[in-house]
Amino acid sequence: MHIFEKLGHALAKKMYWVAGMAIVAMMLLTCADVVLRYFRKPIPGTYELVCFLGAVAVSFAMAHTSIEKGHVSVSFIVSLFPSRLQRLIECITSCFGLFLFALIAWQSIIYAHDLYASHEVSLTLELPFYPFVYGIGFSAAVVCLILLSDLIKNVLKIIEK
Repeated sequence: MHIFEKLGHALAKKMYWVAGMAIVAMMLLTCADVVLRYFRKPIPGTYELVCFLGAVAVSFAMAHTSIEKGHVSVSFIVSLFPSRLQRLIECITSCFGLFLFALIAWQSIIYAHDLYASHEVSLTLELPFYPFVYGIGFSAAVVCLILLSDLIKNVLKIIEK
């Protein structure tokens, strides 16, 4: 179990940096495009690049958000329950999350393979879509690893008490 947690946290940390760099690149690209439009020299494909970078930023930040428990949760009522019941509810939500993100990872990989096979590219820059969809699948798989680690920890805490 400890290795799942270590691996998940290490991957999430690296992916979080990639997400941050994608956000910085989006900002710099957008600012440069706005300034260059003033001189009638816009950057071609800015919209496409910002969309791709946005997909990278959002998907690669998911794992870190899961570690930090930064997602939306309704914990007010659950905090009133006994600790064992709280752990059980956390186990149930971890199972649902694990199922959801496993489904996202699986379907993203299938979709990316279809995009690769069809050679689908963006309109202006003709960048292939499939690497970004593979990235979404990979990040969802890392979230699964983190949720599995959390599930195992919570089950062990329930069994201990």
